[in-house]
Amino acid sequence: MKHSEIKQNIIETASTLFYRNGYNSTGINEIIAEAGIAKATLYNHFKSKEDICLAYLEFMNVTFIKDIKSFCERKPKGEQRVLALFDFLDVFFLQKDFNGCWCIKTVSEIPKDNERIRREIQNQKTNFIALISNLIADNLELKNNKSLDSYARQIYLLYESAVAESHLHQDNWPIKETKNICSQIIT
Repeated sequence: MKHSEIKQNIIETASTLFYRNGYNSTGINEIIAEAGIAKATLYNHFKSKEDICLAYLEFMNVTFIKDIKSFCERKPKGEQRVLALFDFLDVFFLQKDFNGCWCIKTVSEIPKDNERIRREIQNQKTNFIALISNLIADNLELKNNKSLDSYARQIYLLYESAVAESHLHQDNWPIKETKNICSQIIT
């Protein structure tokens, strides 16, 4: 296997384990065993578990952003494209391995002073708000004096709430209800 393929295998293996079991509950030896590599191989690619975690967060985010953008772009231009955020979440929820938000799960497990991981998660969330802002700007005419940023943050909060509550209740009613609230906000 090539160097880049081995690294990608480690990232994908760790991503599956971290998302399913949690960051703290997943040990380096478990990643090594699941990836089918030697300990030295893992450490040739990553200096620490924290570095693997950062690669996991990046991998999950890149996949998520690509998938959600593509999903929304397939919807008719206008309100439906913005509301597609929640349709995407509903599809994501219905997958057998849905386990909530990888960022929130991870940040809840790290020490408060772990700035590297916290900063990565904050950047991902800020970029998601920017994605929502772009969706709004490209698809809606703002009808009152609320700023674009305010709309984007409100929709972001609805989305994040829907993720957490659908995971908690193991049901998609929070997604459907937050989509209804979003519809009221943007119309």
